[in-house]
Amino acid sequence: MRWRMLCFYGINCCIIEENIQRSQKPIYKAPVQMKRKTGYNPKRRFDTDPGSALLEQIAQSVRYGGNPEHKRNPGDFGLTPPAQPRPDKSLCDDLGIFSKAEAGRLLQEGARKGMVSQVRREGFPQNIWAVTSDGSPVEAQLENASSGVYHGYPMPDTDPFARQVLLKWRSINE
Repeated sequence: MRWRMLCFYGINCCIIEENIQRSQKPIYKAPVQMKRKTGYNPKRRFDTDPGSALLEQIAQSVRYGGNPEHKRNPGDFGLTPPAQPRPDKSLCDDLGIFSKAEAGRLLQEGARKGMVSQVRREGFPQNIWAVTSDGSPVEAQLENASSGVYHGYPMPDTDPFARQVLLKWRSINE
């Protein structure tokens, strides 16, 4: 006999016992609730001295792909909103970011200004931060390291790193 975990979008899981004999149906065990990630990543850090040439190279190479979980209205992102949106996800729409060009501009501006993380994957920073024209911090996360594609989202007020993003952004722009 083999045991296998079945998950559907990380919400509910159940463990089934598969019998080797095909004539018998699988035996379903009690559902197991998947534990959702809570809190924010405390390991996020700004790269202290990435160098202006590297920052310009990163800014020219990064692309914005988007993530439907952070969009209520797909706009020109070419995304299909999820059938069951997660209420805990922050939405770009709340900040007035409705075009892929605007999201890409913020991503590149954050890279040029050195708002990049220490952690790199295939040469790209794991995170890039920026601040919108109305003063809201946003975070972009590397989605595809081989092509430099990111998705971004507004940083909630409850995220302690949001304050660091605002402080660094202000010091750069003074």
